[in-house]
Amino acid sequence: MQFAQRLQPLQSNVFADMDRAKSLALSAGKELIDLSLGSSDLPAEAHVIEAIAQSLYDASTHGYLLFNGTRGFRQAAANWYEQKFGIKVDPETEVLPLIGSQEGTAHLPLALLNPGDFALLLDPGYPSHMGGVYLASGQIYPMPLKAENDFLPVLSDIPANVLAQSRMMILSYPHNPTAAIAPLSFFKEAVAFCQQHNIALVHDFPYVDLVFEETRDWGLGTGDSEKSLVPSILQADPDKSVSIEFFTLSKSYNMGGFRIGYAIGNAQLIQALRQIKAAVDFNQYRGILNGAIAALTGPQAGVQTAVNRFRQRRDAFINALHRIGWYVPTPKATMYIWAQLPSPWSQNSVKFCTQLVQQTGVAASPGAGFGKSGEGYVRFALVHEPAVLETAVERIAKFL
Repeated sequence: MQFAQRLQPLQSNVFADMDRAKSLALSAGKELIDLSLGSSDLPAEAHVIEAIAQSLYDASTHGYLLFNGTRGFRQAAANWYEQKFGIKVDPETEVLPLIGSQEGTAHLPLALLNPGDFALLLDPGYPSHMGGVYLASGQIYPMPLKAENDFLPVLSDIPANVLAQSRMMILSYPHNPTAAIAPLSFFKEAVAFCQQHNIALVHDFPYVDLVFEETRDWGLGTGDSEKSLVPSILQADPDKSVSIEFFTLSKSYNMGGFRIGYAIGNAQLIQALRQIKAAVDFNQYRGILNGAIAALTGPQAGVQTAVNRFRQRRDAFINALHRIGWYVPTPKATMYIWAQLPSPWSQNSVKFCTQLVQQTGVAASPGAGFGKSGEGYVRFALVHEPAVLETAVERIAKFL
């Protein structure tokens, strides 16, 4: 049986190798502490679960859900953005429900790229960003992220011949895996750059609320976007001239398993993505959208509670690493620690992670799995309580 050539780049998967290493550790009797997956261990709020539960008994929710049936969710998303960022959004033309933001970043290249066109991607970056480009038979130009540049790409380094064939740029801040944040000034630079070169600007924005600095709410909803620690790309492109942003309820509202998010931004990009989506699937079950509406419009105290929990975990893990002599920066956002590997592992993150889990049961994600520029780093996900994280660091210390 013959398969399409587009599958070739998808066969090498560092995370599949890590899954095998975790299985071997479990088979050897190791107690697993899995810090490799960025899936929140916290539950969705009770009022969200109640909205979904009540929908189950409503037979009108049991059928296919077409676009017009998502109007309530689209309106809630538009209102949420206006309240948070001071941006007017048309729910009819500028919002599209998604099965998580990953659906958007994976499918949008099908609407933008012809075979051989370039997508400009962060390196390191989230793996599904690459996968969507490969499925569209596009080419990837990696934009290296370096600590000395605060893990922001240097746009002026992109060659002119690449720009001539580039159709999209994908950014994502707060950033997975480096936990870096981008100021509004950088987003304005990126918007102007994409306008100049006729490039669609895509911003994957799942960690908008997982911010630990007390200044994270400055300006939100007031129009004073210059002071927002974690701005929306639409604050740099209020006319939505070239930009589209993807938001998921997986992180802010602990709804990862419910697979609900949305795209918001340029109406032409929304329409193009809607055409791709129409050929692939219907929308989610209406009850899940009802839960998402409850999350976006209901009490927001649970979001702050989750942020506080992850801040405590961050501090416990960082302090424990410092106690064993592994000094890493304290991230301002996300649920991750991006740690530069000590010698002799400084250029072999995969070997470090596979041997670490096999010998200690502590699983982490090798930086090489996020791109060439991720080599020499390891990502830890803060998906356990502080006591478990401190135990993990004790095991790491013995391994080192």
